[in-house]
Amino acid sequence: MKEFGNKEYYVNRELSWLMFDERVLGEATDTSNPLMERLKFLSITASNLDEFFMVRVASLIDMQHAGYSKKDIAGLTADEQLSLISKKTHELVDTQYFVLMHTLLPLLGAEGIELITAHEDLSPDEAAYVDRYFEEEVYPVLTPMAVDSSRPFPLVRNQTLNIGALIGKKGEDSRDFATVQVPGVLDRVVEIPPEYTYSDDTRTFILLEEIIERNMHKLFLNYDVFCAYPYRIMRNADLTIDEEEAADLLKEIEKQIKRRQWGEVIRLEVADDIDPGLMEILKKELSVRGDSIYRIPGPIDLTFLMKMYAFPGFERLKRKDHVPKPVREINDGADIFEAIRNHDILMHHPYQSFDPVIDFVKSAAKDPDVLAIKQTLYRVSGNSPIIAALEEAAENGKQVTVLVELKARFDEEHNIIWARRLEKAGCHVIYGLVGLKTHCKIMLVVRREEDGIRRYVHLGTGNYNDSTAKLYTDLGLLTCAEQIGEDATAVFNMLSGYSEPLYWNRLSLAPLWLKDRFLHLIGREAANAREGKKSHIIAKVNSICDREVIEALYAASCAGVKIELIVRGICCLKPGIKGVSENITVRSIVGDYLEHSRIFYFENAGNSEVYCGSSDWMPRNLLRRVEIMFPILDEQLKKKVIYILATLLSDNVKARVELSDGTYERAERRGGDMICAQNVFCDVADNEASLKDPVENSRVFIPIEGGNMNV
Repeated sequence: MKEFGNKEYYVNRELSWLMFDERVLGEATDTSNPLMERLKFLSITASNLDEFFMVRVASLIDMQHAGYSKKDIAGLTADEQLSLISKKTHELVDTQYFVLMHTLLPLLGAEGIELITAHEDLSPDEAAYVDRYFEEEVYPVLTPMAVDSSRPFPLVRNQTLNIGALIGKKGEDSRDFATVQVPGVLDRVVEIPPEYTYSDDTRTFILLEEIIERNMHKLFLNYDVFCAYPYRIMRNADLTIDEEEAADLLKEIEKQIKRRQWGEVIRLEVADDIDPGLMEILKKELSVRGDSIYRIPGPIDLTFLMKMYAFPGFERLKRKDHVPKPVREINDGADIFEAIRNHDILMHHPYQSFDPVIDFVKSAAKDPDVLAIKQTLYRVSGNSPIIAALEEAAENGKQVTVLVELKARFDEEHNIIWARRLEKAGCHVIYGLVGLKTHCKIMLVVRREEDGIRRYVHLGTGNYNDSTAKLYTDLGLLTCAEQIGEDATAVFNMLSGYSEPLYWNRLSLAPLWLKDRFLHLIGREAANAREGKKSHIIAKVNSICDREVIEALYAASCAGVKIELIVRGICCLKPGIKGVSENITVRSIVGDYLEHSRIFYFENAGNSEVYCGSSDWMPRNLLRRVEIMFPILDEQLKKKVIYILATLLSDNVKARVELSDGTYERAERRGGDMICAQNVFCDVADNEASLKDPVENSRVFIPIEGGNMNV
C-alpha cells in the first residue's frame, strides 16, 4: 500500500481555517452582492476571527507554554503555527479594514448612509445632539476607573470594547492611566436625527465609543485628559474541565465560565494612532507580546456592522429574503404521525420550514397516546418553542428525557439555564457522557397505537434551533422505520445508562464505530475500482482534518475512485497531487446561508448508498463526540439527496475550488448558465410548495444537467 506520510500532502488546520475566513471576506468584496449583504459578510469575518483566537490560537499558546513539540499533520510545531497564524491574521485584518474604509463606507455614503468614525468630524449641530445624548443616555451607565497607588489595574473583560486614557490633575505634569468600558447594554450604533444633520437625504450614524471619547473630560472632573483611545482584548476562553473529578458537572462548568474573564490575554486591538505611552501601559499590564498586538485603522470590532445591517429602511440594499416553504407531506392540521407512517419525510432547511420539527414535539406533548419523548439538545434558540413543548409534555405526565450538552462551546450558560428549567418542569435531564460531547441530533417519540407500540424518530444534521434553522442549510428525516426506532432506543439507553447493545441495525455512532464505518465505505469503493466495478464518493462536510480518513481517500484516489468533496471550512487534504490525489476535487461554497449539512454518497458498484449525519471528518467528531450517521433508505428521498449533491457540485457562482497547493480560486464558468446552488434550492422549495398534490408530487425532484451519480 502506498504511504502518504509526506507533510507536503497536507494543509495545516489553522491556516486552512484562515483561508476559509478569507473566502467569507471575498463575499464582502463581491460586487454582485447587495451592499448591506457585503457589510454582513465583513461582520461575519470579524466574529469568526474572535472565536478562532479564543479557542484555536489559545490552544496553540497552551501547547507552547507546556513545551509541546509534536508536529501537526503538515509538519509544523506549535511555535511555527503561531508565527504563520500571526502573519496571516495581520494580513487578513489589514484587508478587512481596507475593504471597510476604502470600499464599503464610500459606497454607503453614495447611498445616503454616513458612518462617522471620528467624532472630530461632527458638525456643530451634530455635536450638540451627541453631547446631549451622552449626558442623558450614556453618562449614567458608565463607570470610569483610574489607576494609581491605591487603585490597582482593573479587570478588563474578554471581548469588551474599552477606552483607555492618560489623565492628570489640573496643573500637574504626572499622568495616570484610566479606563472606561463601552457598555454593552447600550446600542453601539447611534443614529443622529435628521434635524441635526446637514442633509435630509442622508442617514447619519456614529459609534458609541466616539460619543464617549468626545466626552471623556466629563468623567474625570478636575483632571486633564491628555489622550483617549479605544482598545479591546481577547482572552483564552477554552474551558479545561476534569469531568472525572467533578462531583457536579453543571456547577463545575459554571465555575469555569467565570474563569474565562481571567484567561490569558492572547490578542490586543488598539487604535493605530494610539499614544505611545498609553500603548506601553496596556502592553505591560495586560502582558501582551508584540505580535499579539493589532493596530486598527478604523473602528475596533467590526461585529457592529451586523447592527447596521439590522437597521430598518435599508431593504433596497439587501437581498430579498427567502421565506421557508411548508413541507407539503405535512398539511396544516393533519396528523403528523399519520404522515410519517405513510412514508419517510425528508426536510431541506432553510429552504423548507423547520416548523414540522417543532410541530412534531408539540404534537407529541399533547397526544394522549404518546408515552415518552427523548431528545438531545446541543444548541437551541433564546426563546425555544421546543423547550416549551418538552416542559408541556412533562407536565402532561409523559416520560421526558433530555440530554442537554453543557459543554457546547459559548452556549454553556444558555444550556445551564435550559437544563434547570427542564428539570423544574419534571423532565429527566442528562448532562452527557464523561469525556465526550454529545453532538448528535436525535429525537425519539414512543407512542401506543392499535397495533402496539410504535417509535417515531427525527434525525438531523443540524441543531434543534429554530433561529439558526433559517440561516443554516441542513437535512432532517422523520421516520418510523422499525430498525431505526430500535437503534434510537439503544442510543438513549446508552446515553442515560451506559448500556451498549450487542448490535446496531442502521445507525452508525461515534465514538464507537463511526470512523471504522467511514474507512470501510471508502475502502470498499477503492476495492470496487480495482476490480473494475463502478466507484464514486461524494462527501459534503464542514471540515476534513482526520489523517486516517484523508489517507483512505488518497488510497481510494490512487485506486481510481472519483472523489468529489464539498468542504465549507477546514480542509487539510490537498487535491490534484499526481500519484496521490489526482482523482480528488474539493470545493467550498460560501453563500447567503451557512452550509452545515453533512451528506455522504457511495456508488457501491451500482447499488448506491446515501447517508446523512452530524459528524465532520475530524478527530474530535470521530473520537471525542457522540455522533450519528443515518442512511436514507427511501428510494425517492435518496434521489432527492443525490440531486442536492449534484446541484452543489454544479455551482459556479458561490463555489471556490481548492488547488493542489491548498489555495482556492473561484469555480470556472465554461459557458452555459450560471448556477447558484442556494438559489436553485430556493426555487425548488417554491415549486414543491406550489404543487397541488400534498404527498406524491412533493416527492419528485428536478434533474440537473451534469449529475452523473447512479440513481
